[in-house]
Amino acid sequence: MTLIKSISGIRGTIGGKTGDTLNPLDIVKFTTAYATFIGSKKHEKGAADGEKPLIVVGRDGRISGLMVRNVVMGTLMGMGYDVIDIGYATTPTTELAVKMAGADGGIIITASHNPRQWNALKLLNSEGEFLTAADGAEVLRIAEAEDFNYAEVDQLGQLTIDDTYNQRHIDAVLALKLVDREAIKARKFRVCVDTINSVGGIILPELFKQLGVDYEILNGACTGDFAHNPEPLEKNLLGIMDKMKHGGFDLGIVVDPDVDRLAFICENGVMFGEEYTLVSVADYVLSHTVGNTVSNLSSTRALRDVTEKHGGVYTAAAVGEVNVTTKMKEVGAVIGGEGNGGVIYPESHYGRDALVGIALFLSSLAQKGCKASELRKTFPDYQIAKNRIDLTPETDVDAILVKVKELFAQDSRAKVNDIDGVKIDFPDKWVHLRKSNTEPIVRVYSEAQTMTEADELGKKLMQVVYDMR
Repeated sequence: MTLIKSISGIRGTIGGKTGDTLNPLDIVKFTTAYATFIGSKKHEKGAADGEKPLIVVGRDGRISGLMVRNVVMGTLMGMGYDVIDIGYATTPTTELAVKMAGADGGIIITASHNPRQWNALKLLNSEGEFLTAADGAEVLRIAEAEDFNYAEVDQLGQLTIDDTYNQRHIDAVLALKLVDREAIKARKFRVCVDTINSVGGIILPELFKQLGVDYEILNGACTGDFAHNPEPLEKNLLGIMDKMKHGGFDLGIVVDPDVDRLAFICENGVMFGEEYTLVSVADYVLSHTVGNTVSNLSSTRALRDVTEKHGGVYTAAAVGEVNVTTKMKEVGAVIGGEGNGGVIYPESHYGRDALVGIALFLSSLAQKGCKASELRKTFPDYQIAKNRIDLTPETDVDAILVKVKELFAQDSRAKVNDIDGVKIDFPDKWVHLRKSNTEPIVRVYSEAQTMTEADELGKKLMQVVYDMR
């Protein structure tokens, strides 16, 4: 059983002992700590005495979602906070709802791509953005201190249920200047979509209807009983890939349970490449908007190449959505995200949003008048190998990182970056080793001109880890 406290929120498996899992007692503790933090921020801004903080709560379709939702909402109300329950909602929907409601913060109940036994609390500030590392650390400090103060009976918070935010999210996407609704409608797209038994099955059909796109949904029932591993990687998507080969579709679309990650499948059943979701959308945005881009250190070099082709500057950030958005603000990026299929478009909001990615990608395809497979061929072709090593209690990750840096220190061709784990950049390839924010694993990503070369480079670093066990 596992409980992970990181920049990505409080994430754990359901059931088990307190302190080791995401169970009711720990949910209360971390929700109270977050609420205490939000209340102090509201006070610092000069809130009037007795003015109750307002928190938005949304959840994906996980089996444990209702239990977690009830504990979270009861705790917030017990703190004297008013709560807006927006029900089944994507992560980006909840982010937008915080801003739209003028709330002081938000909690998204989702473990994103993790398997069915996981759930999590993703914590938002008043901008509808993830807490910074410093703010997250303060929440954890408050949680460990457990010096909590709950409201008396006359000051308990109130609950409002509001199911309008899915449509308001769609309206915001359709209003974006670069979403070409007329071109999309005229193209008469037919798409196949795997929504992996979560909230994508609720909101995406409405988006397609309003874009004039014909669609077929796979795994559409929002039950949380995922039909396959929910991470949108090729090895988990054989069902929709096979259907694409015979179904006469223009595009396959895959999202994760909270709909902030996005992968495409070409009309011939071949993966477009999750790394190329951001690359393709960025190419479209940059063809209409002059500006810079940002992705994380574990993302493909193709974004750098596309950005420079359009006259912009590419910058890499540490892994983690808040790290990427912080860097985007610093460099004035017009588009950014992560190579795992996360598109962040500031014109909409500073958060990964599959709805925005879908609408922009369809606009690009419609305007170019080409097939998805033809569009893919227009981008630099890199191969990325994504490996992982399961951690044990005895694994000393810091010692491993030191060893890796020493291994490449004498190589004049290698540039070492240690802002997030260790990334070794060569002129024609790179490899990145880092501890995951969301799982008890070490991720080893490597990229080169061929998959064989990329995999060999990754395996070289993995052997260092194995040798130190």
